Amino acid sequence: MNYKDIFFRLQNGNDVRGIAVDTPDAPQTLTGGIAACICAAFAQVLAEQLGKDKKDLRIGIGHDSRVSAEEIQRGCCQGFTGTQVYLCGLASTPSMFQSTVYEESGFDASVMITASHLPFNRNGLKFFTREGGLEKAVLTKVLEKAALIAGEVGLTDACTLPEGAFADAGEKMEQDFDLVSVYCAHMRDYVCAQVQAADYAHPLAGLHIVLDAGNGAAGFFAPGILEPLGADVSGSVFLDPDGTFPNHVPNPENAAAMDAIRKATLEAGADLGVIFDCDGDRGAVVLGDGREVNRNRLIALLARIVSMTSPGSTIVTDSVTSDELADFLENRLGMKHLRFKRGYKNVINKGIELNAAGETCELAIETSGHGAFKDNYFSDDGAYISIKIICQLARMRQQGQELESLLEGFEEPGDEMELRFKILDPQPGQEQSDFKAYGARVVEDFAAFVKEQDGMTIVTPNYEGVRAGVETKDGKGWILVRQSLHDPEIPVNIESKQKGGTTAILAMVEPFFARYDRLRRK
Repeated sequence: MNYKDIFFRLQNGNDVRGIAVDTPDAPQTLTGGIAACICAAFAQVLAEQLGKDKKDLRIGIGHDSRVSAEEIQRGCCQGFTGTQVYLCGLASTPSMFQSTVYEESGFDASVMITASHLPFNRNGLKFFTREGGLEKAVLTKVLEKAALIAGEVGLTDACTLPEGAFADAGEKMEQDFDLVSVYCAHMRDYVCAQVQAADYAHPLAGLHIVLDAGNGAAGFFAPGILEPLGADVSGSVFLDPDGTFPNHVPNPENAAAMDAIRKATLEAGADLGVIFDCDGDRGAVVLGDGREVNRNRLIALLARIVSMTSPGSTIVTDSVTSDELADFLENRLGMKHLRFKRGYKNVINKGIELNAAGETCELAIETSGHGAFKDNYFSDDGAYISIKIICQLARMRQQGQELESLLEGFEEPGDEMELRFKILDPQPGQEQSDFKAYGARVVEDFAAFVKEQDGMTIVTPNYEGVRAGVETKDGKGWILVRQSLHDPEIPVNIESKQKGGTTAILAMVEPFFARYDRLRRK
């Protein structure tokens, strides 16, 4: 068996993701046996990094609502044989990171079993230490060790473990730990301190807030945080965990998901609606008037809140944020805007890097809803994002003001479009190049193409792909052509200030993409 291929096909940036439930079209690629080998390797790497004996390591394990969670957790526990394991049960990804920080838990590391918003048959592993999520290079090292361990223990062709595997790794030391209660208590304390209400212990009294947890792991947010603080949470939907996700995809970028929380907010007559993805590390909100606040608008709202206490701070975003957002941040709020790369880890690491270099960055956020604040260890936490907004709502209500006013002056693009071109395998007789090299050539060629076009100008500075400003008879806009971080694809984002303007921009670039017989529009 080629164990290395088995493990490295699961790497998705700094996370592990695979198919954990067999379906007719998608055979299982992530089993309990594979999880065991990965966790055994992680324990080795962690012990080396911390200079600790393996038996002294304290590692927490949590999971979202997926149907495969139990199998993967058993595998993780088997791999962690010989370490001190704390089973945190159903938990959010941010709470699992916080478990390495809280005095009550103080874990050396933690593992979250989740595949975020992906379909029910997927699952994965996210690893955390007190420094945050594993870097890609460290995960690569873990997977290399996992492949060696798989060979040593005799992982079978079905990717299961033979009986007695890891028996010589030490004794099993597992115990339950109620992490969610600890996380909720810390969140409640934060809200009380931020709002400073006359009724200190009930700062959300008089507010009606509904939650849509998408049947994921973060349904505790309503009864565990909002309700004890005095909020009315009636009308909340899909709080019960259900790994088949029967109501909608748990994803704040998904139109059906946002429509569901918008409907729930309006039907309840609530002041605010909150929605999370499956593992709770992404969030978005709906205002009382039904206005959806996600993507660029969410960044604008959070930046406005940051500007009140940290004027002039840098806001780091990913590469597909709009020109309108940049204008709002820089000219309306007086903030600095650094449009960086796609990938929440890229965005967050850039924020950390800026602060280390002496430049204040209070918020690093991707349009997907992954947002991290400096005052929260730069942990991407959908609950913390929501709490920032809820605290601001509570403070403004004390002054007779409305949250909606914070978005005054922010404009949305008139039209937007995202395309993806799949990079096909080469035909017989064609040059055998990998998809990354081919994609890099397409992006490089696009830069040359832009320079030849009337009405197109390369935008600088730019940190990913080629971004071009476009001016046509139908108006102004921009286009970004880049490589996917992980997939054999060329994503293309187009925005226009005018309704329908993206069609004209697409027409300008279609001849370029037609040159490449290995590109197929999805």
